[in-house]
Amino acid sequence: MFPKPRADLVPNTADFERLPLVKPTGFREYDARWLFPQEINLMGLNAVGLGMAALFDERGVKKRIVVGHDYRWYSGSVKQALITGLLAGGFEVHDIGLALSPMAYFAQFALDVEGVAMVTASHNDNGWTGIKMGLARPLTFGPDEMSRLKEIVLAGAGKPQSGGRYIFVPDLAERYMKDLADRPRLKHPLKVIAACGNGTAGAFAPKVLEAIGCEVVPLDAELDHSFPRYNPNPEDMEMLHAIAEAVVKHKADVGLGFDGDGDRCGVVDNEGHEIFADTVGVMLARDIAALHDKPVFVADVKSTGLFTTDPVLQAAGARTLYWKTGHSYMKRYTFEQKALVGFEKSGHFFFQPPLGRGYDDGLVAAIAVCDMLDRAHGKTIADLRRALPKTYQSPTMSPHCDDEKKYGVVEKVVADYQALAKNGGIIAGQKIRDLVTVNGVRVTLEDGTWGLVRASSNKPELVIVVESPVSEENKIAMFRDIEARLAKFPEVGEYNQKI
Repeated sequence: MFPKPRADLVPNTADFERLPLVKPTGFREYDARWLFPQEINLMGLNAVGLGMAALFDERGVKKRIVVGHDYRWYSGSVKQALITGLLAGGFEVHDIGLALSPMAYFAQFALDVEGVAMVTASHNDNGWTGIKMGLARPLTFGPDEMSRLKEIVLAGAGKPQSGGRYIFVPDLAERYMKDLADRPRLKHPLKVIAACGNGTAGAFAPKVLEAIGCEVVPLDAELDHSFPRYNPNPEDMEMLHAIAEAVVKHKADVGLGFDGDGDRCGVVDNEGHEIFADTVGVMLARDIAALHDKPVFVADVKSTGLFTTDPVLQAAGARTLYWKTGHSYMKRYTFEQKALVGFEKSGHFFFQPPLGRGYDDGLVAAIAVCDMLDRAHGKTIADLRRALPKTYQSPTMSPHCDDEKKYGVVEKVVADYQALAKNGGIIAGQKIRDLVTVNGVRVTLEDGTWGLVRASSNKPELVIVVESPVSEENKIAMFRDIEARLAKFPEVGEYNQKI
């Protein structure tokens, strides 16, 4: 009988080497993230694999699963421990080796396999590991599956079963890249910076972009799991600034940056200006709306209000629905609403058929940007950016707040704003026009200025974004109101940046 996991084990002790360690907070809303080995050890990963087998059995899903890993020094070991648990639980495991997350999602279709377990910490700092999981393509786990998996694992309810089978798939990466490149080449060749932050995308992104007709200038594309320059995170200004410098130096048409597991894409224009992913989304929505009749899009609650106010999208009959932040939430809602594309401010884009298979893929997003420029009739991406209505937008701000406390803080802030709206309270001289509370609270004022407070789903942080279509002053006023309310909570720490 496999031992019940514990949360109190310490590395470099006898118990750590003979018992499974699984910290409960590693089970997030839609994937899993732990510090390795402080919060999960190899036997703990065995327990997770056994737990996944029990969950698949409960849901009546055939136990066949794709498993891959990202490029960190410990990811291969983490994956092998997870595979041991999956095999012990009776899974047929298809190991695709070193991979991007979207490569694992693609493998579910290419191999006709129900499940996926991608070992990756995405853009988290070194020391983190995690698993992105699913049991029904193209979707990944949501809170229901994650909470049930947590219950099973922590209770030690996963039981060894016979029938496990291991299959190594040696050519999945080549099949994935061929699938992306199986399309007409660009009519107007582009010079592209492909920035990979020394992460996993460096092995694949430059090749795919070259195959569709781009002249590629690789930037930090050599795989180095120490991430010597910066974390591979295209939402991080350090990475975006590095891309911008390369764009100007090489006179490139566009800079494209990929995160650690390749499911997100960041964009820098030909003049070296970083473009936030939600703004890129509006640009892509304009391009796609010209080709498809009355398209429906989904945007997450962190995203710009332009999705609903842009006159070009309005004239095209496009409709945008706002939904919860998080790749699993967005993927599922985009699928359920039969939207053409879902856009998340962090850079996760979900292209549904005929544009994609519904999962988030940074390379599919990059190709869409290239296609947009190919159809732009000689306009640069800076021209397309300037053609959008002006807004005043903040970066994503992330003050620290412990995982055990962050949801309670957000719940109180939501109640605070609900009471303010009910009583006709004023922010920046205006009343509240609308509250969206599907994910924290998005407060919209009468002139369209808005601010968001939510709990991060994968880090011990809050998430704050503000935007105004009117002025920098109103944007700052909205932030000051949020800042003052959060100052009441000593559990909220320092901001990574402020405006």
